[in-house]
Amino acid sequence: MTATSVSLKGKHLLTLADIAKEDIMQIILDAIKLKDMQKKGITHHYLKGKTLAMIFEKLSTRTRVSFEVGMFQLGGHALFLGKDDLQMGRGETVEDTAKVLSRFVDGIMIRAYSHEAVEQLAHNSSVPVINGLTDDYHPCQVLADLMTLYEVKGNLEGKKLAYVGDGNNMAHSLMIGCAKLGVSCSIAAPKGYEPKQSIVKKAQEFAKETDAVIEVTNDPKAAVKGADAVYTDVWTSMGWEDEQEERLKSFADFQVNSELMSEADPKAVFLHCLPAHRGEEVSTEVIDGPQSIVFEEAENRLHVQKALMVALMAD
Repeated sequence: MTATSVSLKGKHLLTLADIAKEDIMQIILDAIKLKDMQKKGITHHYLKGKTLAMIFEKLSTRTRVSFEVGMFQLGGHALFLGKDDLQMGRGETVEDTAKVLSRFVDGIMIRAYSHEAVEQLAHNSSVPVINGLTDDYHPCQVLADLMTLYEVKGNLEGKKLAYVGDGNNMAHSLMIGCAKLGVSCSIAAPKGYEPKQSIVKKAQEFAKETDAVIEVTNDPKAAVKGADAVYTDVWTSMGWEDEQEERLKSFADFQVNSELMSEADPKAVFLHCLPAHRGEEVSTEVIDGPQSIVFEEAENRLHVQKALMVALMAD
């Protein structure tokens, strides 16, 4: 592998809508090569001397560790910036922060609440900005999800992924990523918790080019029927804790358990972006059972983000 398998030099990744189908697939293939190189102990310092600023409004285990370790393995350096480490917490504008950081670092990863703020950061940054998560999108997670599904199934086109739960940032990014790569995606959410209609329509437009089917239902069994992969996320995401009791009631019939998994293809796999609340959105028997590949999926955050950073930041 060279550092130029796919070049998105200087571009941003705010949603998977920003990247062409061919480039998404090449990032996945490059990630698999980087994964193999790491396991063989082959040095791959494609970002030697590069620095990534990591801004965290929302804390995370997988996002911080995978980006920080990834930059180290690529020969670069990652700088953790919590919300109390920046002057943004004391009133400095997003625009000024972007312009200043752009003069210090080679890339910025941000994990935030507002997607509009991340867009504003990218608009004012002269270096690539990577969306590590917002309330609307989680593109890096879905790159890892699609990489994992590709490794397990051997191909993606014509497969079906069912997502059961909150119509949140995961549902949004899964619809777009699946649509772009020809994977049909069925979202099952309780009434009132469906994904944003504007994002559903955007995904359906992409799906027209790949013959994928993007659909939303309130019936988990209908969504999971014949699926090659079943996915869920926590019912109460960070920032919505005050709704927890209400959500537990609304989502009571949306747990991924053995009964629901039986509606999927017999060779279906189970995916979860983690952290998981066993006994809520997923039963212990499923997440810890033979169909679960959640820890392979978590590991792939490291490899696919390395491939992404090389594409965005390498010379």
